[in-house]
Amino acid sequence: MHLARFPRHFLAHLPTPLERMDRLTRELGGPEIWIKRDDCTGLSTGGNKTRKLEFLMAEAEAQGADLVMTQGATQSNHARQTAAFAAKLGMKCHILLEDRTGSKEANYNNNGNVLLDHLHGATTEKRPSGGDMNAEMEAVADKLRAAGRKVYTIPGGGSNPTGALGYVNCAFELLAQANSGNLRIDHLVHATGSAGTQAGLITGLKAMNAQIPLLGIGVRAPKDRQEENVFNLACATAEKLGCAGVVARGDVVANTDYVGEGYGIPTESGPGSDPDVRRARGDPA
Repeated sequence: MHLARFPRHFLAHLPTPLERMDRLTRELGGPEIWIKRDDCTGLSTGGNKTRKLEFLMAEAEAQGADLVMTQGATQSNHARQTAAFAAKLGMKCHILLEDRTGSKEANYNNNGNVLLDHLHGATTEKRPSGGDMNAEMEAVADKLRAAGRKVYTIPGGGSNPTGALGYVNCAFELLAQANSGNLRIDHLVHATGSAGTQAGLITGLKAMNAQIPLLGIGVRAPKDRQEENVFNLACATAEKLGCAGVVARGDVVANTDYVGEGYGIPTESGPGSDPDVRRARGDPA
């Protein structure tokens, strides 16, 4: 599978380390646990979005865009990384931020990732919770296009077939590390939300016949909807790569037992359920 056929900016710090978790492995007394350190991808504090943006921002540039737009929650990591990538390329960035929590705390609304968005030169505007944010973004983009701007829009989380290429590439990278270290991977577990990470990983793993089961731990939608979102995106990604049909519906598995009542609302089992932590973070009561 020849990913060099697609435009890409090589700005991420790759390959990220594959690190054995010795103390956690001992604590659990059974499974040998390794972690793929995608917190180390670089740009503005790392994370999984950097891999996606390598392909998305290169496509934007190839299409002649002079402004990129994206959307996400107020404290979106994806928005922060998009702003950072745009700054690196000298491109304008505009972000729609969805108020999913209703928090009135100044720190929540103006610090953290929002502060970094602005430090990276992005402009932002807010939207209330519950709307179709991708449709809202396209409406704003159309107005900017009518004013003469060349706008490239990126869906929330960078999760479309172009963005998912970043995690197809991660699957290749991970398998190469496992092979070179004689490490047999029995199961791969990761977080799944906007679907791009899981869709890219499962497409890459299946295309290589890696025979590594993949489990996404849902942070967003009910199980059936989450798995369907991932499967549909994986199919579109495989088609983009020229290997349509490589992913079957049964290959896509998500555990959504830990999804809570809503965005930013801690669950009883989560570490964020401590009331002092919630107050300090500015969460709604």
